[in-house]
Amino acid sequence: MQEAELAALAARRTEELPGSELTHPFGEDWEVWKVRGRVFMLQTEITGESIVILKAAPEDGKALREAHPDVTPGYHMNKKHWITVHPGDTIEPGLVEDLVTESYLLVIEGLPRRQRPVDPATFGRDR
Repeated sequence: MQEAELAALAARRTEELPGSELTHPFGEDWEVWKVRGRVFMLQTEITGESIVILKAAPEDGKALREAHPDVTPGYHMNKKHWITVHPGDTIEPGLVEDLVTESYLLVIEGLPRRQRPVDPATFGRDR
């Protein structure tokens, strides 16, 4: 997957997620997507390439890093709970969409029920 394609695909997926909002709290070099004020995805080219940073369950993050050389620990994030997706041949569009959705759902699960824009137990499971 090419750099521009990775960034565009990840951003498009966020537009389909209820309550998702794009912010720039760290300046114009960082695009930060939040749901109910909590970060679930970051994008930047500050490293010299377009990268997408997503939340992941620790065991999933470990498995993804082992299976895909284009997935590394989260750039400037907690390495146990975040991953960085780099452009590369091992990254498929469906994987990017699934990773963005899973990151979103992990954040939603941590919200009080009344603040959740969707039910994380059912949202996106029929894709």
